[in-house]
Amino acid sequence: MNNNNFNQLIQENGVPVKMWTNGVPVDPKAVTQLQNTAKMPFIFKHLAVMPDVHVGKGSTIGSVIPTKGAIIPAAVGVDIGCGMIAVKTSLTASDLPDSLQNIRFAIEAAVPHGRTTHRHGRDKGAWHRTPDIVDTHWAHLDEEFKRICDKYPKLRGTNHYNHLGTLGTGNHFIELCLDEQDRVWVMLHSGSRGVGNAIGNLFITLAQKDMQQHIANLPDRDLAYFEEGSVHFNDYMEAVSWAQDFARHNREVMMHRVLEALSRE
Repeated sequence: MNNNNFNQLIQENGVPVKMWTNGVPVDPKAVTQLQNTAKMPFIFKHLAVMPDVHVGKGSTIGSVIPTKGAIIPAAVGVDIGCGMIAVKTSLTASDLPDSLQNIRFAIEAAVPHGRTTHRHGRDKGAWHRTPDIVDTHWAHLDEEFKRICDKYPKLRGTNHYNHLGTLGTGNHFIELCLDEQDRVWVMLHSGSRGVGNAIGNLFITLAQKDMQQHIANLPDRDLAYFEEGSVHFNDYMEAVSWAQDFARHNREVMMHRVLEALSRE
């Protein structure tokens, strides 16, 4: 991205806000959040705003917020490690049937997805019986998660092991794609699921409690932050790093399951 090609600049009692939003309407509430974030004393140089910018919790989604000496948990968000993975298969477009219905059913059977909104009964978005590959990947995550839970026992009761290799809801997806040579790719998008959400919300609350005496001076209470070197800063960095690993393993398990399902069709 060329630093000189931004098309809109906001600067009002804070660092510059450089916006790559030409031709894209920006919600005035998002602009207010950007201005509030730009006022924080530890923002490094400027904010960078992407065309998909929209209102978030305290700060906007779709912006890059560089900080120095502090971190804002709400700016990181609760879908920690959200990302994508893609794999090119050996199939071409001509190998696919006219109707993809059976392939869709096979993928839906292979990967739990969605969410059960009621509190009782089985959660359709979690594993009922976990396949062996979940155990294999959880083995890379279990030890550090136990260390984090020793400090924050509330996280033990979250969806973690039973969400590993599951899709979730919202903008998470699994799709078959074709490239320029008509080769078939599998692409999917997901994050750290229930446990990432719990980690994000836990530390957002802790940041607000830590700043209780100063929170009235913040432009928005959801901009509460941890200073580098504090106990909660270090614990948060550890938990975020773990959640990112969980998200990566989550995508790898799903991709394995999807490719297995395709091989049987």
